[in-house]
Amino acid sequence: MKKLICVMLALTMLCVAGLALAAETTNLNIAYMPNYASLWSVVTGVQMGYFEEEGFNVNLVEFADGPTIIAAMESGSIDMGYIGPGAHKLCINGRAKIFMLSQIGNADHVLASQKAGIATVADLKGKKVGYSSGTSSEMILKYALEEANLTWDDIEAYEMDASALVTAMMSGSIDACACWSPSTTTIMNASNGDVISLCSNVTFANRSVSPASWIVLSGYYEKNADVVLRFTRALYKAMDYGSNPDNFEQVATWVAQQCATDVQSALDQTGDAAWPSSAEIIAGAQDGTIEGYYKVQQDAFIASGAVEKEVPVSDYVLFDNMIEAGK
Repeated sequence: MKKLICVMLALTMLCVAGLALAAETTNLNIAYMPNYASLWSVVTGVQMGYFEEEGFNVNLVEFADGPTIIAAMESGSIDMGYIGPGAHKLCINGRAKIFMLSQIGNADHVLASQKAGIATVADLKGKKVGYSSGTSSEMILKYALEEANLTWDDIEAYEMDASALVTAMMSGSIDACACWSPSTTTIMNASNGDVISLCSNVTFANRSVSPASWIVLSGYYEKNADVVLRFTRALYKAMDYGSNPDNFEQVATWVAQQCATDVQSALDQTGDAAWPSSAEIIAGAQDGTIEGYYKVQQDAFIASGAVEKEVPVSDYVLFDNMIEAGK
């Protein structure tokens, strides 16, 4: 009888422990865009169980662009999300905080059809050019026009979302467009050699860098700083796995599954950036390298008129979170 009571007591304790563990699990709605750059770390964290280890159940939610993600966060439907370079001006303007650098990218291009008589950026004059407002698409098109001594008035500018840019280019209803990976690859592969890249982020490296980041609203962070810290820890583990070239194909497979596309298309996007390890992020947060990236980016936004005045980078980038998560 005593033995039976002990067994029952042990089972009860296990059940209580299991219930406590379940109660500690936090559900998170995480926003991403359907490309390798957005997913490389977060999908790895899901597949490798790193978020589960930190007590999270992660629900990945797809969006077309960064401004839409921030709007969803403001509505309360999204907890944290990934943004590309263009949407960072919204962080500078106070709408969100950056808690983690994802990577410095080279995913943006200005593409053009040679059949439309375009061989250089200068040839865009008088042409129909598509772009996505408020994103890195608009930013790189602006830089390209300035380099060629052109203005928006010199082109027929058509504002549309990322998917519409692909459709418009493939149908020939526009002559050129500014977009990002994987749309760039899709358009060029479908053109049978007609569509070329006129310029990319690297073209403007002397005046701008293109950081992509993980963001959170100020109010959410104030109430859930520990959640953001643990999420960052899981991302660090995922980045250490994903930054290893030996694992690119596996990560591309997971990205392809999430985006319902083929593995090769995802693998082609591994050249869109240098994928950092946790050690590189932590060191960069400590020695000011990452702050420098965001300062250069902010200066470019100010020069272009997208941001009115200078803001201390530390006002919108949570360097302490990046450093603390590495301890």
